Amino acid sequence: MKFKSDAVLSAKSLRYFLQLIDNMSYTQASQILGITQPALTQQIKKIERAVGAPLFGQIGKKLYLTDAGIKMQETAKELFNTVNNAVDQIQKDTNSETGNISIGVLSSIEYQVIEDFIIEFNDLFPEITISLNMLTRNEILERLENNHIDLAIMHLPDESIKNWKPYKVKQIYMDEVLYLTHDDVPKNKKSISLEDANKNPWVSYPVEFYVPQILTQVFKDNRVDLPESNALFTSPYQLIRFAEKTNSDTAITESFYRAHKDQIDLTALHFDPRVRFDMSFIYRREKENIPRINNFFEHWDKFLAKESYSSRLEHVETI
Repeated sequence: MKFKSDAVLSAKSLRYFLQLIDNMSYTQASQILGITQPALTQQIKKIERAVGAPLFGQIGKKLYLTDAGIKMQETAKELFNTVNNAVDQIQKDTNSETGNISIGVLSSIEYQVIEDFIIEFNDLFPEITISLNMLTRNEILERLENNHIDLAIMHLPDESIKNWKPYKVKQIYMDEVLYLTHDDVPKNKKSISLEDANKNPWVSYPVEFYVPQILTQVFKDNRVDLPESNALFTSPYQLIRFAEKTNSDTAITESFYRAHKDQIDLTALHFDPRVRFDMSFIYRREKENIPRINNFFEHWDKFLAKESYSSRLEHVETI
């Protein structure tokens, strides 16, 4: 026999439901979730059919929660919290020198210093298995929320995270966006205005990536049009290779440039105004009480105490 609760308790449906509550917009919620709007609508209707009542009403273009929606919101949050707390409690009882640590890393981040640390950590604690996964922002947020990764490494601030209450942040490095150009630049020139950066064609990350989104906001705040891109790539290696082979300029993180500048045949300039942000660990608050996670952070701090992250960027080993 199939019960209606099977549909209600679908983790995917409940996650989509809670995301729609955060945005109160099918368009925005589906973009954050990385799905189509019809797919989101289908999941919401699936829950509504199971409970036998509408969860959302609409006045004009504005969504609101019905009484059934409010009750379902409370239930969905309780379910997620119960599962996550149970997982965290089990993990707290484990040894600090055994087990698994799963880390999600934003795919555009320069991660080789982190890899160097993982190699050193593995030498000290060979019975802790660390899984490093290169993910998109949507994938990271989904896996954080569902407790499928222990730690995330992302750029902040990130407006796609609406509820910070369950999470803590540990800064890794103050990063920024650099402009890479073919143009002959005087040696004493260290920065470029937004207006001048708009004169050449660009190659860029896709619009849903962090770097173009933060640049879009900076250009908008300064009333300058963001340059149009003649190509889009998901990897900084691809961006630089395309820019070097064409007459395009691009923008990448300062951390990536410092780690690979000997292999980059482009001139790097700061934007004026400078475009800065943090690279940070993000994790659920309960995670720091898990012995192996606490052990990981203790040795991370010792790793940086021996040599700073900034200094380590200067001599990462490229393969």
